[in-house]
Amino acid sequence: MSRMQSRSVDLIFADPPYNLQLGGSLTRPDQTSVNAVDDYWDNFESFRAYDSFTRAWLLSARRLLKSDGTIWVMGSYHNVFRVGAIMQDLGFWILNDVVWRKSNPMPNFKGRRFQNAHETLIWACRDKGAKRYTFNYDALKVFNDGIQMRSDWLLPICGGGERLRTKDGMKVHSTQKPIGLLYRVLLASSKPGDVVLDPFLGTGTTGVVAKRLGRCFIGIERIPKYVQIARERIDSTSMADSKALDVTASKCSAPRIPFGSLLEFGLIKEGEWLSGSSAKHKAMVRSDGSLSAGVHSGSIHKVGAIVQGIESCNGWRFWHADRDGAAIPLDHLRDKVREQLAS
Repeated sequence: MSRMQSRSVDLIFADPPYNLQLGGSLTRPDQTSVNAVDDYWDNFESFRAYDSFTRAWLLSARRLLKSDGTIWVMGSYHNVFRVGAIMQDLGFWILNDVVWRKSNPMPNFKGRRFQNAHETLIWACRDKGAKRYTFNYDALKVFNDGIQMRSDWLLPICGGGERLRTKDGMKVHSTQKPIGLLYRVLLASSKPGDVVLDPFLGTGTTGVVAKRLGRCFIGIERIPKYVQIARERIDSTSMADSKALDVTASKCSAPRIPFGSLLEFGLIKEGEWLSGSSAKHKAMVRSDGSLSAGVHSGSIHKVGAIVQGIESCNGWRFWHADRDGAAIPLDHLRDKVREQLAS
């Protein structure tokens, strides 16, 4: 990471060691051994050593992120609170914590604690004032059958044919993450052509999804056997056709259309009366694109707020025009302007 150019990365996904602090072996009730996360790369001498390691890679990550870039960091209850505090200390601004709720979690074999059925992802931007970071809200809503995407994601852990195993059936990597999880992360917070960095690549799941979705990809991994597996997985992955990579665009990212444009395009006429969403309020359109309602005049937003007695109003959604007896929101007429401009 130290050799990479500053502010060169659009998105970072990091699944760092969790520092699970496992002591002794873990067995099932029938005394068979559980293949737990006891890899040497997850062992740290102390919390202080883990915090030092975390601070170092997060400092590099912040240097590499573009001003409008974001970072996702995964963790469990063993480490996520320490990681989150360090992120805030370094200046990252947390946007969400997302709970990955596992549909098929491992049981708690000792029966001394609740079944650990989730992990946490912290999503943050580089600085507090960042506003132009990528968030494909409308694409996620379509992806979720028209319902706003929530911050709790129900997904299975990596298993079946997706789980990489050795010839004797052992897991190749103890913490391999499912493709579905990375698909949702990249769909939510990146665009085709963006540079995605994974500083803890493992067996390459982030690279596989990035290639599928047409993102440029950089992966860092220090264990040779994981590097080889990741390369093989990524090399065997095909990118979708460029047309298939388009997603539903948010209106927030669409070109700004002033209300006056509706007059210019003949979709609204000066002197026309608009009604509020409940037909209780009315206002007349003036030639400069302002509205007049009694003694009040101003923009569609200002007059909409005044007649309702509230502080603010989205005039595009509040005001409606009568078209053949049907009340049409100004927002729909604005879409017609966008369509004509795009044609």
